[in-house]
Amino acid sequence: MTDLNPLSVASIASQVQTRRRTAATVIEEVIARLAFYDEVQNAVWISRFDPADLRVAAAAVDDRIVRGETLPLAGVPFAVKDNIDVLGLDTTAACPAFAYTPTRAATVVERLIAAGAIPIGKTNLDQFATGLNGTRSPYGIPRNAYNRAYVSGGSSSGSAVAVAAGLVAFSLGTDTAGSGRVPAAFNHLIGFKPTRGRWSGRGLVPACRTLDCITAFTHDARDAALIDTVVAGLDREDGFSRALPDVARGRRRIGIPRADQRPWFGDIESGFLYDTALAGLDADLVEIDMTPLNEAARLLYDGPWVAERTAALRDLLREDADAIHPVVRSIVEEGNAYSAVEAFAASYRLADLARMAEDIWASVDLLALPTTPTSYRVAEMLAAPIALNASLGAYTNFVNLLDMAAIAVPTGRYHCNVGFGITLMGPAGSDRSLIDAATEFFPATASPPSLDLEGRMDTVKLVVVGAHLKDMPLHWQLTSRDARFVAETQTAPSYRLYAMADSVPAKPALVYSDDGAAIAVEVYELDMAAFGSFVAEVPPPLAIGTVTLADGSQVKGFVAEPRATTGAEDITALGGWRRFVAR
Repeated sequence: MTDLNPLSVASIASQVQTRRRTAATVIEEVIARLAFYDEVQNAVWISRFDPADLRVAAAAVDDRIVRGETLPLAGVPFAVKDNIDVLGLDTTAACPAFAYTPTRAATVVERLIAAGAIPIGKTNLDQFATGLNGTRSPYGIPRNAYNRAYVSGGSSSGSAVAVAAGLVAFSLGTDTAGSGRVPAAFNHLIGFKPTRGRWSGRGLVPACRTLDCITAFTHDARDAALIDTVVAGLDREDGFSRALPDVARGRRRIGIPRADQRPWFGDIESGFLYDTALAGLDADLVEIDMTPLNEAARLLYDGPWVAERTAALRDLLREDADAIHPVVRSIVEEGNAYSAVEAFAASYRLADLARMAEDIWASVDLLALPTTPTSYRVAEMLAAPIALNASLGAYTNFVNLLDMAAIAVPTGRYHCNVGFGITLMGPAGSDRSLIDAATEFFPATASPPSLDLEGRMDTVKLVVVGAHLKDMPLHWQLTSRDARFVAETQTAPSYRLYAMADSVPAKPALVYSDDGAAIAVEVYELDMAAFGSFVAEVPPPLAIGTVTLADGSQVKGFVAEPRATTGAEDITALGGWRRFVAR
């Protein structure tokens, strides 16, 4: 099996409910998919039900259908983040020393099973849901489903990969600082984070209990709506559960950060992808001041809220601190430094910031922010785990503190195939309006690229303009490095092209110019090692720099130092090297 197409919640439920398909056949397909993907990467799951148990569960669903029950999630396979209780499987929170056997499933899981959904297993996570990257687990590192050199996002890492890889139709994650949204973005998924208390938290291992939300990963916003219909509602066994009326919101005025309040951490491609997503919105875009939101975000890890994480782990910290992942331990130990006085002072400041945030809703109907400002390779994250993880939360950390609902939506992809997305946000109770907005603005999100089933190498795209073009004298330098042709295109209209003097074979010089034109080029993709060896052979006055293409994207490519134009022929008017060679 090499074709792991996405599984649809609504489609499976409809087919099983109407007996056009059985839950048993769905489960057999899932079992086959699991066996195949285990060979691709095996860190997605912490525990799973045996195939025999899954077949029994599927048969029970089919029997309920035969008896005439109406099951809104009939036969739908789903995964559960391993900080949420499922009867029959241990809960570990990615810490073996913490593991326990629950005597009852979490309320959300109970409601899903009652609706006919079938739990497949428990997924990996950043230990104790502390992290946004997916690398902090003794059970291994779930890697991005579309390029395994990159992080999957966290803390709901395994839950996102399980859906992206087509192993289940949906999964449960959790979200305190963005853990249900960041992995959705990186894996081309919908990440629905309900308002705090809309979904019961009973049976959830707390990270910050006052902020934690159970979330859902799906391929379609309408699937998220169906799941919400099943699980939302007051749970009197959860002291933080709320009976929230749906708050209708308009969709014509969309708030976006001011241009000077959009951190990209040096990732120009993210800015381009965000602008492209905004350009597709049929709405009035209103710039907002992010200052109160950003200040609230800083309270989460630079203030006493980190002590709430400490409170959740105080017994383990006291009795077996070495059992905690070193990075996680370094974070939660900081909570011991905060006093009750500081906690109250911070809560007062948060109340002020929340009031400022409320004022935003007078001028806009919802917010559309980048879900993440950049993406990182696993190796990069392991080298700088605190700083890079913090970057990933630039647009997510304030949401739960300020009692907002949110839905992350895929809107594009980086050159490396990792997903990019935006998050729609609204005030408490705006959940259904946000889902409707996601469906309206993105009725058919761009198809994700092919899954990384072969262990894709980390790659770089390269623009060539002259002798390295196909059928040109130096093209062999690309083919000998197994370069992959990507596209024939043009630069932005801001370059001049010269034929350098006294060069054999003839070589072009591409120079940025305010009075330039669009120049024909080809784009190739090389793995990192091949790119490095290629660059080492580029002779001066040529160089490898950054070239802006016609679509606004910026790619590494051939440029030239100013001295390359000395005695050279300006051939810009020809529009490209092939016309020069052919004349």
